[in-house]
Amino acid sequence: MRRLTALDPDEAPGKSRELLTDLVERHGSVGEMVATMAHSPALLEGYLGLTRAMKRSKIPRPLSEKISLAAQEWIGCEMCRQAHAQAARKAGLSEQDIALARQGTATDAREAALIGAALRVLTEPASFSDEDVAELRAHGWSDRVLAEIVGLVALNLMTGAFNLLAGIEPAPDPPAGIEAAPDPPAGIEAAPDAS
Repeated sequence: MRRLTALDPDEAPGKSRELLTDLVERHGSVGEMVATMAHSPALLEGYLGLTRAMKRSKIPRPLSEKISLAAQEWIGCEMCRQAHAQAARKAGLSEQDIALARQGTATDAREAALIGAALRVLTEPASFSDEDVAELRAHGWSDRVLAEIVGLVALNLMTGAFNLLAGIEPAPDPPAGIEAAPDPPAGIEAAPDAS
């Protein structure tokens, strides 16, 4: 059930009006989450800035989608789970890769270690020890990537928690025999290239 409403640019307060107008001009539309975040200019600007910044992440796109799937499975945002599963498929991940990511792991030990670390950032960040970080480095992860998992997890927590609070849910499946509406055009809510 929707608890917060999406806003059109002309309904949005202050800086949100400017941001939404710019997005519509550049992309043709904005997603439901972005339009709903517009209630808070500070939140919308922060979300857009972090999303843009995480596009420059050194975490490979398929792995970032695995991390996002693991995080969203824990957070419980169905809208985000579906969006990241779709993005994962577009990034070349198999259904098995997606299923394993949702379980917080991967077939590759190096990736599994980073996914596990990302989940710890989300669920128990105070538990990291020097040995944990050394083990991640031993798997070949740079300090830059270790820092960037915090940004990726923060972005997932922001979007998942916002959707849950706002009551943004995926459209229900159409009844049997009726075709679903086509996917909306890609917009700002698409998963970052390397988040």
